[in-house]
Amino acid sequence: MKWPPLLTERIWARIEQAAAAALSEEEAAAASICRTSAGLWRRARTAAVIPALKVMVWVCLAMSVMLFAEKISMAAAVLFIKLFRCSRPRQLYQWEPLPATAAGEVDPELGCPAFPFILVQIPMFNEREVYHLSIRAVCALTWPPDRLIIQVLDDSTDKATRDLVEKECERWREEGMNIQYITRDNRNGYKAGALREAMEIDDVKTCDYVAIFDADHQPPSDFLLQTIPFLIHNPDLALVQARWKFVNADECLMTRIQEMSLNYHFKVEQESGSSTLAFFGFNGTAGVWRISAINEAKGWKDRTTVEDMDLAIRACLQGWKFVYVGELKVKSELPSTYKAYRYQQHRWACGPANLFRKTAFEIMRAKKASIWRKLYLIYNFFLARRIVSHIVTFFFYCVVIPLSCFFPEVRVPVWGVILIPAIITLLNAASTPRSLHLMVIWIFFETVMSFHRCKAVFIGLLQAGRVNEWIVTEKLGSTLKVKTIPSISIAAKFCDRFHFMEIGVGIWLMLCAWQDFSYTRQYYYIYVFPSSIAFIIMGCGYVGR
Repeated sequence: MKWPPLLTERIWARIEQAAAAALSEEEAAAASICRTSAGLWRRARTAAVIPALKVMVWVCLAMSVMLFAEKISMAAAVLFIKLFRCSRPRQLYQWEPLPATAAGEVDPELGCPAFPFILVQIPMFNEREVYHLSIRAVCALTWPPDRLIIQVLDDSTDKATRDLVEKECERWREEGMNIQYITRDNRNGYKAGALREAMEIDDVKTCDYVAIFDADHQPPSDFLLQTIPFLIHNPDLALVQARWKFVNADECLMTRIQEMSLNYHFKVEQESGSSTLAFFGFNGTAGVWRISAINEAKGWKDRTTVEDMDLAIRACLQGWKFVYVGELKVKSELPSTYKAYRYQQHRWACGPANLFRKTAFEIMRAKKASIWRKLYLIYNFFLARRIVSHIVTFFFYCVVIPLSCFFPEVRVPVWGVILIPAIITLLNAASTPRSLHLMVIWIFFETVMSFHRCKAVFIGLLQAGRVNEWIVTEKLGSTLKVKTIPSISIAAKFCDRFHFMEIGVGIWLMLCAWQDFSYTRQYYYIYVFPSSIAFIIMGCGYVGR
């Protein structure tokens, strides 16, 4: 089949035509150089560029198959659980209710010895809009007050915010709650540092378990009554993790799309991990730890920005088990601004990649973990889900496929372009049935975010640049209830609104789509062109609240 001339071929042809019409000796020499350059490009194109691009295609296809197999295996495990109603937390582990009245209050006739001492930690940093939500919810937990220690770990640098948080703690202390307001004069170790230092206080030594909630999380009043029995009756359990319930999922289109992705994380990734290998990554909040397990795993470490996942890995290697309780939901807030979401996703992608770099050999050398658990951690947990998934999404669909629009000799199999991504998209969307109609928008939103996640993965693997950047995700709290018309200040800096990297990628994809539509006709433009529009729209700031 004879392909129509490509953009590069036409450019060289016009250069040669101009060279042939040259009259002067200088122009003749320039024309000779142009012809030589054109010949070199043709030889390089045939001998190096096309073979290299074909190799890139097959490498990306191999990574796609890895990701596809991982998604299918997790979906199969969850489907089995749903169909046969097995492997539920209370079927896998012993659970007996603690003595409480029907109203949910502790039964005074049975006394308090049945209730162990519990530590609740609420780390926060300049959380002016939401600090009161978590404190109020924790103080309302059903548990004997004399067996509950609450620590508010405030690393805020804003004095006004510190004063507000301290006053809130004083108010609850006057109502009989054992609540401590703890501050530091530095932010060493960030969240991990605050948690680690608070665990060294003498009062904590009397506690057996610690529950952790971020400032925007609001546990239900029976949270401890639902989780602590798992730890009391199962001495091999280290962690009980609850699910997040998003209070602002309907705030804007971006929060709806986040809900789809995070619902998949909880309903599929954590459910399958809990039911099969009794392991999953701790989410950093809405969970209860056995303190002895934390100590055996050598406590909180601040070597990466994912201290929660780091602790979970080390506890897993010590032989501890985790259980995920999907029926127990803790209210939380999704970032509703694009800037906040970008920072969050950078940390969530960069941190695990950097942690893999630092723990890979620790995992292989672990003596208490089986070979199957080591393989699961290295291949499934890290490589497939947290490295390959981010790299292939951007590199394949935003680099390799668009680049092949200029090289018709490079063909990508239909199953790699359409079938695998379609199935993966359906698996993700199935976790949020009410948002099935947003699947197409979800695809292009995730395509744009794959650029930032891919970049973050390489930063983490290479330990470069922003590898230790920790920016607390912006929370809006009660301000979400106020419906305002977004406006742009005239004094705002031009660069604050526009994201030029996204715009640049969008222009590149648009050129590739135009090349495919006009000349190569491989129909990649059906996906590439909308992707370019998505990059440009998000680059211009038209996303989020």
